[in-house]
Amino acid sequence: MQELNRRLCQKLFDRFPGEWDRIGHMAILAYDQAHMANMCIAYSHAINGVSQLHGDILKRSTFADYYKIMPEKFLAITNGITPRRWLMLANPTLSDLLDETIGQGWRKDTMELEKLLPFADDAAFIEKFAKVKHENKARFSRWINRHQGLVLDPDTMYDVQVKRLHEYKRQLLNALHILVLYNRICDDPNYTMAPRTFIFGAKAAPGYRRAKEIIHFINVVAAKIAQHPRASKMIKVVFLQNYNVSTAEMLMPASEVSEQLSTASKEASGTGNMKFMMNGAVTIGTLDGANVEIAELVGEDNCYIFGMRSKEVEAIYASGTYRSLDIYETNAELRRALNMLFDGSLTPDNPKMFEGLYRALVFSDNGGMADPYLVLKDFGSYQQAQSRLGNDYLNQKAWTRKEIINVAKSGIFSSDRTIKEYNDQIWHLTPLTKQH
Repeated sequence: MQELNRRLCQKLFDRFPGEWDRIGHMAILAYDQAHMANMCIAYSHAINGVSQLHGDILKRSTFADYYKIMPEKFLAITNGITPRRWLMLANPTLSDLLDETIGQGWRKDTMELEKLLPFADDAAFIEKFAKVKHENKARFSRWINRHQGLVLDPDTMYDVQVKRLHEYKRQLLNALHILVLYNRICDDPNYTMAPRTFIFGAKAAPGYRRAKEIIHFINVVAAKIAQHPRASKMIKVVFLQNYNVSTAEMLMPASEVSEQLSTASKEASGTGNMKFMMNGAVTIGTLDGANVEIAELVGEDNCYIFGMRSKEVEAIYASGTYRSLDIYETNAELRRALNMLFDGSLTPDNPKMFEGLYRALVFSDNGGMADPYLVLKDFGSYQQAQSRLGNDYLNQKAWTRKEIINVAKSGIFSSDRTIKEYNDQIWHLTPLTKQH
């Protein structure tokens, strides 16, 4: 490693003579630390950002100095998923409907899913597609009842956020919004909404205390809503046990809303967003990772984009002037939901159980920035997007049209395309021809 570092530093000095801070930042060994990312960048054949946005961030920010001296190494080949598992195997009823409608060519070339676009305005096909979605919701309801004892109503909207539990993925944003809806129902006897089942699935790393606290919070909110005679008719919150691939194969075809809420610039790509899209779920999300490409493909009429863009997030971090307390003081509904974390409304036997969550969002501790993943900053925009989504869902024909367009435009996210691009741009291998 020392020899690799010596050779690299010589090249860097030739390129940036006398710029010791920059060289130290780019070196493998510097400031009594080994910088493995720098070694990978310096000596790799190719460097890939796994979405167009991620590739841009690597070049513009994370490894900007390296990009200046070796731009030819940097690529942006977006991740993909296998349609053989996530559509053909997981969703056989939709696969059969696709075969019947556009033929079987999509099974070998998913770009042929675009042949579905003219059928988005075909009343008979819309009815068939909606029937398949409802059957998948009922199938998942039966499956989860057998495996977890949960009772789900397939006539409600299935709004799903399943992924690793991490603060940047912002399951907390979703949960706080649910709490706001609960308060509205409790306060206003005339308030109504399309009945919605919010489904969470996630695991936390063993030592990640805050993530486990968020899981606990979601389950407490679920129990609170279940106890209210009126709210429980409009909202049900469930947390899936031991979320895994087998569960995902049943859940993805049943999902109608895909929650992709990461703080912009934090998600490299995401693949769950692609699985949901391929099965017809409509995305509500930030312009982060592959969400950017999803929004470009389906158009913002067929997804729900909210929140800050990645450059805005980077500017907030750079300025250090963000005060989440200002949002807390000006958004009454959000303030009330946050106060419930420590006022005994949720946990009367232990009123301050979630005070740590509250303080992390509102107050700066140990000199750090409060709300580092900008949950409160994006809450108002998320709330507005959710309101549009809820209203649009009431027109089931128009909603199903959105789902069809998402399936039709999902073909580009096939791993077949990803692998081909890797081969064309990096590996340069000769493809094998199947022998008959």
